[in-house]
Amino acid sequence: MSDDVICKISRGELPASVVARTDRLIAFLDHRPVFKGHVLISPIDHVDTLLELPADLMQPLLTLGQRVAAALGTALGAQGTFVAMNNVVSQSIPHLHLHVVPRTKGDGLRGFFWPRTKYAAGERDEYAERIRAALEA
Repeated sequence: MSDDVICKISRGELPASVVARTDRLIAFLDHRPVFKGHVLISPIDHVDTLLELPADLMQPLLTLGQRVAAALGTALGAQGTFVAMNNVVSQSIPHLHLHVVPRTKGDGLRGFFWPRTKYAAGERDEYAERIRAALEA
């Protein structure tokens, strides 16, 4: 059992704005999003990197990423998404996580420079609720 932030969120030891959870995956809002609505999707069981991801989790991980990407359009009016995964280099948490970032034309994101923003008090939970509702629709 690991003690990284994602493992703690998965065990309920740290608060997070969870938008989806299955028996093997968890999706929650990044607390320092590139854009509001930025979701991280991770295996619940600890997996360091893509190289260690069990083959039977690859399709469920990408399927949930696809569902979240669609939900960001419905919930937030995103015109598209940026989907990415760092693997060791630039991996801020030593636990595999897929970023699904809402995008709109002219939003200012360029290349691999990921500026971060903050949610106002209570705003993160509001975004999570909107995304959850879109996932359930």
